[in-house]
Amino acid sequence: HIVTAKKPDGTPISPADVLKWAASVEQRSEHPLAHAILKAAEDKQATLLPVEKFAAMEGRGVRGTVDRRIIEVISLRHARERSLELGSLGTDADRLAAQGRSPVIVVVNNTVYAVIAISDPIKPTSRAAIELLRRNGLPVVMVSGDSRKGAEAVAAEVGIDEVIAEVLPSQKADLVKKLQRQSGGGDIVMVGDGINDAPALAQANVGIAIGTGTDIAMEASDVTLIRGDLRAVSVAIELARRTMRTIRWNLVWAFGYNVLLIPLAAGVLYPVTGWLLSPVLASAAMAWSSLSVVLNSLTLRAFKPRGGGVVSHAVLPQN
Repeated sequence: HIVTAKKPDGTPISPADVLKWAASVEQRSEHPLAHAILKAAEDKQATLLPVEKFAAMEGRGVRGTVDRRIIEVISLRHARERSLELGSLGTDADRLAAQGRSPVIVVVNNTVYAVIAISDPIKPTSRAAIELLRRNGLPVVMVSGDSRKGAEAVAAEVGIDEVIAEVLPSQKADLVKKLQRQSGGGDIVMVGDGINDAPALAQANVGIAIGTGTDIAMEASDVTLIRGDLRAVSVAIELARRTMRTIRWNLVWAFGYNVLLIPLAAGVLYPVTGWLLSPVLASAAMAWSSLSVVLNSLTLRAFKPRGGGVVSHAVLPQN
């Protein structure tokens, strides 16, 4: 959705021109919002122009020279930080953000020309994914670089109470550090899929990347979920807990046999009772110790997530 300003003579600025200029600059960007603008330009069959002096402003937007015009596609927050004259477009941007859309401001030669609202439809399974995490005793915090109104609108739709919005990419890792200090020794799990999430994924105790995201996010994470279904995050945590419980029981079985039977085989009871452990029984007990560990491990094959979650393949890094 594009809302344009008006020229001095009162006629509106052409949305087609705005889209062409914005897409021409964004063709050099790797941000997901840039891909959305490029897709809209492709759908409208807009002809992209060459861009010169391209610059990406971290967490704020992009800038470039197109057709001898300095074109900027920036966040609403950055536009207000620069005290740009938004006029009625500021109200339109706030309204669109409250609807859960991401408004970006198109600036031409330091004059605000339009606001482009970009929407990323929420997956039907997202709310169920949040509910599953809560049922597993995990509080959920949403971290977003979008405006507070837009982030809160999305959070309300999926059932997240705590929202940290307008976070710059460089601040995400610092935010994870802060949450680690506040957790009192608890582990922080970070879920992300973008380039900007990579430092935070590496900083978290457990970084989980969505396989449909960027390669750098997957490299920085500890676990990569192949599917894009967020319910798989809860499944991965449940499976990890079940695996650790199985390992503990395996240790009980293995050490239990050794602690009980090795002293008996050594004759610790012989002076009192005259009992000795037959070599045949000792070897059978050792074999049963190994067999019990294997059988206990095989119970993981019957793992089923609670709450109707979806089992997803997970890829672990080679190191």
